[in-house]
Amino acid sequence: MSDFFDAFEMSPLSERGPKAVAPEVFRGIYAMPVFVTIPTSDLAASTDFWVRGFGFIELFSIPGQVVHLRRWAFQDVLLVPATPGAERTEAPAMSVSFACVLDEIDPIVAACTELAPGSVTGPRDTPWTTRDVEVVTPERARVVFTAPKEFDPDSQEARDLASVGIVAPGSADEGHRGEHG
Repeated sequence: MSDFFDAFEMSPLSERGPKAVAPEVFRGIYAMPVFVTIPTSDLAASTDFWVRGFGFIELFSIPGQVVHLRRWAFQDVLLVPATPGAERTEAPAMSVSFACVLDEIDPIVAACTELAPGSVTGPRDTPWTTRDVEVVTPERARVVFTAPKEFDPDSQEARDLASVGIVAPGSADEGHRGEHG
């Protein structure tokens, strides 16, 4: 029996594949369950890249201290001034990933390539049925946008996921039979 259960209703994105539509940018104020803080030596230039390259909005800013960026609900980024002399020359091994839909991948690639040539790797398809693109931002942050591809419960990917206890909702192998908890 699996401890995993279908909880897609918690996500701003529940549809997979080419029919998925991105939710609107979320402009509400909430207690952020998670966020990323990115130090930058140029708040204005970084804000411009994240807005034009990735589709974030500037939710609010405190001049010279922080710019709060947002895309969907729970996709929050805080740009803050970098400590002088602490600017990175290489991207870290660690990355941050943001969910998107398939029809956002190509525009992100195009916009980021135009804004920062050589910053984009991919897109590439993963064994867990996503299409990912990686961008190294001007601040040297490694950012991945990941879009769920259409899920075929009869595919090798589905069998691979089932082998580690993650089964497609509604499938015959579904361990919890619809019961959660």
